[in-house]
Amino acid sequence: MSMTAAILQEVETEAKTTRRVLERVPQDKLTWKPHPKSMSLGYLAFHIAGSPGVIAGWAADGVTEFKGEKVPDPTSVQEILDAHDKSMQTVKATLGKLGDEGLMKGWEAKMNGATMMSMPRAALVRAILLNHWYHHRGQLSVYLRLLDVPVPSIYGPSADENPWAARV
Repeated sequence: MSMTAAILQEVETEAKTTRRVLERVPQDKLTWKPHPKSMSLGYLAFHIAGSPGVIAGWAADGVTEFKGEKVPDPTSVQEILDAHDKSMQTVKATLGKLGDEGLMKGWEAKMNGATMMSMPRAALVRAILLNHWYHHRGQLSVYLRLLDVPVPSIYGPSADENPWAARV
């Protein structure tokens, strides 16, 4: 199996899990924050939904110039779910086009023309697209717990859901 095929298989599996978590976001709590310095629930969920597609675009471009733009707050859970679905389509199409050869090429992050970091595009996908995505999904699961929203199974049973429990 190629590196690209392995990554795409992981994306497919994790996208399903991520969507289950995003589906639990309560519509009436999009502006809720666990702390004044924290992202709002809606902003965090929207970030989780859209960032993989954005980061795949960075990989395709090879150089990303950061300008400090802020993503707007979502107005509905449906907007978040739609962003997730679109983001996953972008990731699959972009990584499929890049292939193993493209993932071995370099990527640079710049701000005001200065290089802030550089790495192979495969490292960008692994560290920033995937690991960053998982990190924020875990953060979202804590937000859900704090709001007393049942947390879905992610990598195994949660306190609210156990797909491996014996069925009677």
